[in-house]
Amino acid sequence: MSVNAPVELTVADLHPAVDDPVLNSMNFLNEVAGRWPDAVSLAAGRPYEEFFDDDAPRRWLQRFRRHLVEDLGQHPAQANRTLFQYGRTKGIVHHLIARNLAVDEETHVDPEAVVVTVGCQEAMFLVLRALRAGPRDVLLAVAPTYVGLTGAARLVDLPVRPVAGGPAGVDLADLRAQTRHARAAGLRPRACYVMPDFANPSGVSISLADRRRLLDLAAEEELLLVEDNPYGLFPAGEQGRLPTLKALDTRRRVVYLGSFAKTVLPGARVGYVVADQRVAEADGSVGLLADQLARIKSMVTVNTAPLAQAVIGGALLEHDCSLVTATVRQRAAYTRNLRHLLAGLARRFPAPSPVTWTVPAGGFFVVVSVPFPVDDALLRRSAERHGVLWTPMAHFYDDGTPVRALRLSVSAVTPEQIDLGLDRLAALVADESRRTAAPDDRRTR
Repeated sequence: MSVNAPVELTVADLHPAVDDPVLNSMNFLNEVAGRWPDAVSLAAGRPYEEFFDDDAPRRWLQRFRRHLVEDLGQHPAQANRTLFQYGRTKGIVHHLIARNLAVDEETHVDPEAVVVTVGCQEAMFLVLRALRAGPRDVLLAVAPTYVGLTGAARLVDLPVRPVAGGPAGVDLADLRAQTRHARAAGLRPRACYVMPDFANPSGVSISLADRRRLLDLAAEEELLLVEDNPYGLFPAGEQGRLPTLKALDTRRRVVYLGSFAKTVLPGARVGYVVADQRVAEADGSVGLLADQLARIKSMVTVNTAPLAQAVIGGALLEHDCSLVTATVRQRAAYTRNLRHLLAGLARRFPAPSPVTWTVPAGGFFVVVSVPFPVDDALLRRSAERHGVLWTPMAHFYDDGTPVRALRLSVSAVTPEQIDLGLDRLAALVADESRRTAAPDDRRTR
């Protein structure tokens, strides 16, 4: 565009979220690997690509079509219409998702409580849009918080108040205090967003005892819990998985977000929300929160692409609706990589190094604390001078305070790439430590 071209709009004419740093964070993090393609990326939380199968989507699509005809009794022409036409707003694989939750999570939900979404990101947006009823409404979220949640909240003008996470995954006393402080200020806390299993970005998990306490607290404080569970199928090693909050939920306090991006195929962009909370209609009838979310979805994306859903549905059917069974190879790869990364950090930063890190029990992420501030400018220097990418932890906090930590991901790399990336990270840490220490040295002379 010519610099002399007339300007019809300014950013000030648009919704404030379009220029919000949170939305810029998501774009920056999505694009960073493309800017430096030769750098080793320990940044992206993408699934392992070596197990992608060129033939799988076609096979899964055919399997789901047979399911429509042979199991659900659809005429072939009707099956084609189900796959190729606009579809049901709530989705066409909702019954298979409900079966998957029963098989893998021992969670039994009405299929009508499931809304199939365009990735988990749409599921977040729908829930937050529904909960934001007025200017007094606020959302609580365990910090550090997945940036996509914070961004979605911005789009619906729902302020987010942080709740301390810490080594236990959630500080229950702080959650209660933040809830009461908000109410004392005349606000209405609607829900608390939490990722109990191998959270993004912290990698921390919540114990079984604390999950039960969290559910009790939510009931006492009349809060909903928005549970996000993209990594729960990936514990490291042979340790068992803990039940989800939704599996423990007997009081309909949990709205459950799920995704097939990490477990089946990220390119399908299929997620879902389980919203079985009862909602009283104006006419006195009682429906499900899922019905309200579907109304919103019908005006946002109309429906989730039936062909994409069919691919996911076929993958579920191929494994008798068990993603635990379907992801055995992936789980082994992530366990191997996580252990390799942790061992590599220990070799390169032996005690008493000022560099420390978390030791998660599974998932994709390790948080490394360093003795200097970490920001996007440092990431650029890391990419350009040292050839290694990672994620500044500052993106996962919402207060602008400098953060001396970065996130490493083990999901989309090989052990050899991990070694190379850690060598380059160690060189960066050494250089930056010298650079930031130099002014202090001069002052003491």
